[in-house]
Order: sequence, then C-alpha cells, then structure tokens
Amino acid sequence: MGDRTHETTQERWARLRYAVIAPLLASPPEPGALGSTVELLSRQRYRHPTEPDRWIFFGRSTIERWYYQARDTSDPVAALRRRVRSDAGHNRAMSPRLLAALERQYRQHSRWSYQLHSDNLVALAKQRPELGVAPSYSTVCRRMKAHGWLPKKRLPKHATPGQRKAHARLEQREVRSFERERVHALWHSDFHKAYRRVLVDGEARWHTPVMLAFMDDRSRLCCHAQWYLAENADNFIHGLAQALAKRGLPREMMTDNGKAMDALESRNGLARLGILHETTLPYSPYQNGKQESFWNQVDGRLLAMLEDVEPLTLDFLNQATQAWVEGEYNRTDHEELGCPPLTRLLEGPDVSRPAPDAAALRLAFTLQETRTQRRSDGTLSIGGVRFEVPSRFRHLRTVVVRYQSFDLSVAWLVDERTGEPISRLLPQDKARNSDSIRRGLEPVSKAGAQDHEVAGEPIPPLMRQLLDDHAATGLPPAYLRKDNDTDREDDDE
Repeated sequence: MGDRTHETTQERWARLRYAVIAPLLASPPEPGALGSTVELLSRQRYRHPTEPDRWIFFGRSTIERWYYQARDTSDPVAALRRRVRSDAGHNRAMSPRLLAALERQYRQHSRWSYQLHSDNLVALAKQRPELGVAPSYSTVCRRMKAHGWLPKKRLPKHATPGQRKAHARLEQREVRSFERERVHALWHSDFHKAYRRVLVDGEARWHTPVMLAFMDDRSRLCCHAQWYLAENADNFIHGLAQALAKRGLPREMMTDNGKAMDALESRNGLARLGILHETTLPYSPYQNGKQESFWNQVDGRLLAMLEDVEPLTLDFLNQATQAWVEGEYNRTDHEELGCPPLTRLLEGPDVSRPAPDAAALRLAFTLQETRTQRRSDGTLSIGGVRFEVPSRFRHLRTVVVRYQSFDLSVAWLVDERTGEPISRLLPQDKARNSDSIRRGLEPVSKAGAQDHEVAGEPIPPLMRQLLDDHAATGLPPAYLRKDNDTDREDDDE
C-alpha cells in the first residue's frame, strides 16, 4: 500500500471505499446479480482507515451508492471523496456586526489571548443583543485565525525604546528565510555565553567563557569556533583571522551590533579586505537565525558531553570544541540540508578569495591616524605610549601610523597615499637607551649627499652666473681700485 503517513483523513476514507467496490469495478456483475454480490461484500469486515485496531462493516445501500458513483468516472478515488459543502467558506455562526466588534476588540487589545477575546465577546453579546448570538470559543479561534488576528507577543515590563521599535517593526514587516546561492557569499558571526564556568591555567578563580563562531550561510559549515574570556574587539579579530586563514575571504559578513563587531579596528579590517559588513537590526536575533540554531547544538551536544569534566579548563574546552566541530558537526547530516555541511561546501559554487598572510591580516585590522614627530628625540605618542621613529624619517614633521588600540606593543609607519607599511615602530625603552651607544646620523637621502660633495667649489653657482653675465657685457667694473701700496709707504716713513 506504500507509505500513507502524509495522507489526509479524507484520502484514507476514499481509498477504503474504493477498496470495497474494486471487485465490482474489476468484474461487473451480470444483470440481476448485483444484489447478491453486494450482499457478500456487506458481510465482510474492513479495517478502519484511521484506527488500525478497529474493524467496521458497511450496508448494502452504502456499497451500491459507492458503486454507482465510481462506475462511470475516470478517477474513481476522487469520486468517492467526501464532497465539499456548498456553503464552505461561508461562516454563519457569527453575524457580520459581531465579527466587526471582534475586529475592533483585536485592534485595541492585540496581545489578548483567544480565550480572553472569546470571553469578552460573549459578554458584549449579552449586553448588546442586537449584535447577534454569542459564538463559541472554537468559532472565535477559527475566525481570528482566518483573518490573521493572532495574539502578539508581550514586551518586557521595562522595555527600552530600541526594543519597542524592533517589536513594532516585527509586527509590520514579514519575516522570510533566506539562503545565498554560493558558498562563502555570506558568513554569520556572533558570541555565545556558556552555561558552565571554566578555569584558566595559572589562576584560581572561575570564568564564564563565551564562544565566537563563524558560519557559512549556504553550507552551514562552522568555519571556526573558539572560546574566550571576554567579548571584545581583540578576541573577535583573533578568531576572525583564524577563520579567514582556514576558509578564505568571504564576500559579506553579518553580525549583530555588539561593540566587538562595531569597533573601528573590526570595521576597518573588513573594509580593507573587501568584505561587506552587514549588521542585524537591534533586538532582532531572528535575522541571524542560522547562528542561533547552531548555539542549540553547542549547548545540547558539545557542552552536554563535558558535564562530568571537573575541573573544566579553557584549554581543554577549546580542544574539545575543535574536535566536535570538525569531527561531528561539519560531517553530520544537517536536518534542513539533507547532507553534511562539509559536503554542501565542497559542492559549491564557491566565491571565496585567498586570504593574505598573518602579518597582512594583523595590519588590516588597525586604526590609521596622523601623528606629529618630536624633533628632540624622534618619537611620537599613541595612546599614552611613546614609539621611536627610525632616524631616516627624522625629516618628516607628521607621519601616518597604524595601530591596534588594544595592543600597543607595536605600530606601523605607513605610506599616506597607498597605506602600505614602511617601517615597524616599537615602544620607547628608556632603560635600554641609557646603555646603548648612539649611532651617527646618516644622510636622509643618498642623492643629497652626492650633491653636497660635488658642490665643493669656493664660488657658488649663483655668484658664478652673475660674474659671467657681467663679464659678457664688456663693461669695466663699476668701481675704482685703490692702490694700498702707497699708503703703506707713507706709514713706513
């Protein structure tokens, strides 16, 4: 008979009726023999179509009616289905005036339950008999569902303006699931707080870790997942750099509006790598539903398998996470896809790009600002930390630098026009400078040093040109020479 788990009750009854009269259709009885044949069929018992343990019988007149209904049709099963009532879709249990009153009541109190709407409508019908007879609870539910008057979710008692705005938007805009057509066209990313606490090596206090994960939209592949002790830009960039190194550069990335994702370093890095950064609307986690579904598996499977590990350390938690992500999640059939995420990833099509090396990734996720160099000691200040500028750049009054506000152990001197790194800058070490030998200053430009050596004549070029021009006129010098030898003889006498 095949699998009929998705058949409706009407389909099951139609198939049973056809099974009863099938012998009559396959071998039509001779004239006058129909009654005896139907009599034999009426004495047989048949299994109930919706209750397998129950047996039923059918009368002669019922079987004869089914036979005549299906005899001259090309689709006997369709002919044996229950007919649709002629007044189907027309509700008579509620008067139009009472239905209008129900609509006004819903518009005014959209967060009421079906039961509360029904009770108030019954009370209104009693107070105003001209509206009609009070309907039953099932009628109220049916009519409200048919018109889309569904009870709306309640806001928190002290909802913020952002929550109210998001709630109103959700009520006014439809929600639709989406999926990109190509692998690595869009990544989802978010932080998730664990319900367990962990220990960190060298510390004697507990921490509540948070997981940072990156997921491909089309394949649902977890590109990278790692546990940290805080949700900040430093950890976000640290995890993102690993995901990019593993899987390549995606075209777009969707995150929430958290401070870690909205930091200038994060936004600058994504822009420099050519990754379009899209953020979900505030208080709208359903827009990142694929990521939220992944958290359910993290809590229900990964953390559940570590319940008896005591004490649970951050290092072991990350080791177990990598093993679970690569060994189970990425290789297990996804309920919606029907195949493992890794298989969907390999099927493509793929629009990713190769990721740059670690140094280039770190330089991308930086701030770029202009700083003034101190002429006295060749340093500049970033976040209260002084960095030494190489002496070959001592002639520059202002320089363009890149740095990470959360890691001032190094900065970069870059070309203002191209953004390419020129030199690495390190913090000033006064203790080391006190014991170091001072080097001689080299010329800023080698070409300049050569010009200085060539221009060693006693008469400068401009004076030589003036003398030559004056000599070319043919005029005598415009001064009288005084003979100082006569004066010396007079002085001698």
